[in-house]
Amino acid sequence: MADEEKKDVVEETPQDEAPQDAGPVAEEDTSSSQAAGEESASTPPASEESEAEASDDSGDEPAAAAPAEEAEEAPAAEEAPADDEGDAPPAAEQDSPSEDDDMPWKTKRRLERSRRPHEAGPQLSVEERAAKRGEVRKSSAAMRRKTRAAAKSKHSAGTGTPPAEREGNEAKVRQGIVVSDKGEKTITVKIDIVRRHPTYEKVIRRSRTLHAHDEGNEAGAGDVVRVVETRPISKTKRWRLVEVVEKAK
Repeated sequence: MADEEKKDVVEETPQDEAPQDAGPVAEEDTSSSQAAGEESASTPPASEESEAEASDDSGDEPAAAAPAEEAEEAPAAEEAPADDEGDAPPAAEQDSPSEDDDMPWKTKRRLERSRRPHEAGPQLSVEERAAKRGEVRKSSAAMRRKTRAAAKSKHSAGTGTPPAEREGNEAKVRQGIVVSDKGEKTITVKIDIVRRHPTYEKVIRRSRTLHAHDEGNEAGAGDVVRVVETRPISKTKRWRLVEVVEKAK
């Protein structure tokens, strides 16, 4: 009976130890499996990552290709109207006035000549160039004469405004008293001027003397005479005796 109990104890102890020994291993296995599960949950599988990258790449390619396709379609769309319209300029260029319209006609002609295509002519000497230039000038002068003659033939002289008739101003006539007759053929006449002041309405008396030409020495001192304005006869004489109105007493 004692041997059988010992055998039972010996047989039970390995069985009891086995689970104890296997406990930590099982715990390590479970912890490793849990860690692997967390990593798998946090990081997707390689197949999923490759599919996501493929989808991202496929999504970026159309976005990058779209501007290129639009850039290729834009020139085609711009070239199409030009072919349909027969290379016609745009409407903005047709409607907008050009700067050449405001230029003088000579400047505009010079610009048109400069824009014409030029072909190099034969090599000429100095004398040949001078002769050619003279021929061009002669032809231009003949064309100008012809144009001017045609313009003159078309032009008809108008009647215009008739010239105004000239009416000479009447000569000034003054009446005064002779104060001196000492000069030869010359008398000094005193002219009295009586006027009312325009502002103060006061009568103002003034006098002035002038030299008059007396051809026959008819007037004497104290005579009332009438003189008229005439051409300059001497340095101081601009008047001429007309008549003696009243002789001095």
